[in-house]
This record gives sequence, C-alpha cells and structure tokens, in this order.
Amino acid sequence: MGYQLLADAVMLVHFGFLAYVALGGFLAWRRPWAIVPHAAAAAWGLVSATIGIECPLTAWEDAARQQAGERGLPRGFIDTYLTGVVYPADRLLEAQLLVAALVVVSWVGFALRARRRATR
Repeated sequence: MGYQLLADAVMLVHFGFLAYVALGGFLAWRRPWAIVPHAAAAAWGLVSATIGIECPLTAWEDAARQQAGERGLPRGFIDTYLTGVVYPADRLLEAQLLVAALVVVSWVGFALRARRRATR
C-alpha cells in the first residue's frame, strides 16, 4: 500500500511538472521570478524529448510500482499516460511542437511585459 501511494504521488508530481513545462512561462507574467525555474524545466523537457534521457521521476515511479507488486511502467511516462490517451500515437511530434509553441509564446509575452515594466 505504501509503495502504491508513493508511485501515485510521483505520477501526480510528474503530471504537474509536465504542466509546468508547458504553462509555467505564463505564471512568470505575474511572478517574474518564476521564469528561472521555468527555463530550467523547459530545458530539461527539451533535452529529454530530443535526446531521450529518462526523467528521474519516471524511474522513481517505475521502481515504486514494482515494489508495490505491479509490473511497473511498460514504457516511459509520456508513452504510458499521454501518447495514445491524450493525443493519438502518430501525433507525438505535433504534441511536442504545441508544447514548444506554448513555451515560446509565454516567453515572448514575459519579455514584452518585462520591457513594459522597465519603461514605467
């Protein structure tokens, strides 16, 4: 039971992290300090998506699920929970580009707002 709860908690944190990667730049519009951790999160997301490095959260969830007597994650986190569930499996590139576009738009908006604040 304890490992199952741990695995579920890590899964929820992982979903939160992915949401932060996609949308955290918009948070920085109101909280400018948030741009630094968002840049780090977005950089990790970019490296992970392009090079294929497994996120430590995936490894932790997988290990906790195995300790709970489950089979673990059959594939990576995104392939298990998102690909084929939230978007069709053959649309992975489009989903990645959408997230990248959200990050770029949020950063451009952040820069414009920061410039406007500086001129006041």
